[in-house]
Amino acid sequence: MTETTAPSAPALPRAESADIALLLEGTYPYVAGGVSSWIHQIVSGFPELRFAVIFLGSRRQDYGPVRYTLPPNLVHVEAHYLFEDEEGWRPPQRTVRTDPQAFAAVRRLHEHWRDPESDPDSAQALFGAVVDRFGDTLGQAHFLRGDQAWQHICEQYEAHCTDPSFVDYFWTVRTMHAPLWRLRQIAESMIPVRAFHSASTGYAGLLGAMCKRRWQRSLVLSEHGIYTKERSIDLFSARWISDNRSVLQRDLTELGYFRELWIRFFQGIGRACYDASDQIIALYEANRQRQIADGAMAARTSTIPNGISLERFEPLRALRPADPPPVLCLIGRVVPIKDVKTFIRAMRSVVNRLPEAEGWIAGPEDEDPGYAEECRQLAASLGLQDRVRFLGFRRLDELLPQVGLVVLSSISEALPLVLLEGFAAGVPAVTTDVGSCRQLVEGGLDDEDRATGLAGRVVGLADPVALADAAVELLCDREAWERASAAGAARTRRHYSLELMLGRYRAVYERALTWQASASS
Repeated sequence: MTETTAPSAPALPRAESADIALLLEGTYPYVAGGVSSWIHQIVSGFPELRFAVIFLGSRRQDYGPVRYTLPPNLVHVEAHYLFEDEEGWRPPQRTVRTDPQAFAAVRRLHEHWRDPESDPDSAQALFGAVVDRFGDTLGQAHFLRGDQAWQHICEQYEAHCTDPSFVDYFWTVRTMHAPLWRLRQIAESMIPVRAFHSASTGYAGLLGAMCKRRWQRSLVLSEHGIYTKERSIDLFSARWISDNRSVLQRDLTELGYFRELWIRFFQGIGRACYDASDQIIALYEANRQRQIADGAMAARTSTIPNGISLERFEPLRALRPADPPPVLCLIGRVVPIKDVKTFIRAMRSVVNRLPEAEGWIAGPEDEDPGYAEECRQLAASLGLQDRVRFLGFRRLDELLPQVGLVVLSSISEALPLVLLEGFAAGVPAVTTDVGSCRQLVEGGLDDEDRATGLAGRVVGLADPVALADAAVELLCDREAWERASAAGAARTRRHYSLELMLGRYRAVYERALTWQASASS
């Protein structure tokens, strides 16, 4: 969380062209957090390049003001909201006749995404056949009100749907597909750029695939977490997805059909992005292997770890007190994927053994206010209202010298910047065994990295007792804490500096810009 809050809400910058268009979904510059901080690093790290940001959100009211002071080389920002019911996007209320041959391409693409071995043509060819018709024989009205679309939806419901509600099935299919024409319009109206860079698959990645096909420019894909995996976690607990089966009809070991349908949809558009991307970047090797398993061509994949500014965080060590403060700090958004409730439950056990200990939760609460309120109620019910503090957003420069441990209780992470930032500032970590957290804490890049030592402790998911035990062990053993502090600082300097990351991305951008020049010559 390295953003700086803008003092006001100035007009978004506009330009007639840029070097690189960043395609972002639900992140920078309106949402603080790891991915947004990384985007800010990238833009600031290449002052010689002119960036455009194409922000995709759900609805305008879901986002606040710009959360960052925009770098001067971010010359163009557009914000588009995919699920706003604007008048111009409403199709006519009558049935629209659709060319059966044109809609056959839609059927084939859907079947290919359901079963990639079902069609001998490549997914890229099928995707192109559909997208090329979006403004002609497959307009939005053809899909949302077309006779062929209605027939297809009915057939698919009869053949596959295990939920008894056709109405919910119809609206689920309509909702997930409606943004595609908006994405196509965004791609068509894009300012001239030399390359595209998407920070995820999903709708942003699909926009990247459309832009690649429309403008014949290179597409770079960087995934922090694996989008389809993280969306699957979100969709598993989403309250807005219907499940109309009775208690007797439900198999608790299986997802409801509509959840499964959403997951398959994001898997399908994820493959479209993989097929279109010229360079596919993961943060660590396990995620690169996951990308390949999900359909990415291995030859296009590589890993580039996150990096942090050593110049900013290393001086914070001098501000620390002589003894480690008995403060455990969870730094991140207050949302279910961070499993803040496990951290709060762990604090009950910590305080029982270390009555002076405090648990700080430093991160915004506006993304899921209902969950944030549940967390506050849990703390109160455990008698921790004076020991667990909800701080909201805080600058890490001010926060890290005051804490003894950075804690991550997440059920999903990629390569969290906050661990690296804490390590550089001399703060060990206790984290769940997710993403690359074990690699960061224990070392895993090579033998030398492992020999550096433990930078904290790693525990299992949703285990407050293990989390508390690990935290108390470190806070009560001064020598172990100091070894962990030194190991984290050394590992970050050797492998995770901002300079190393920017150097690797410089090569990525050089390849992307060269690809554009040679392809168009």
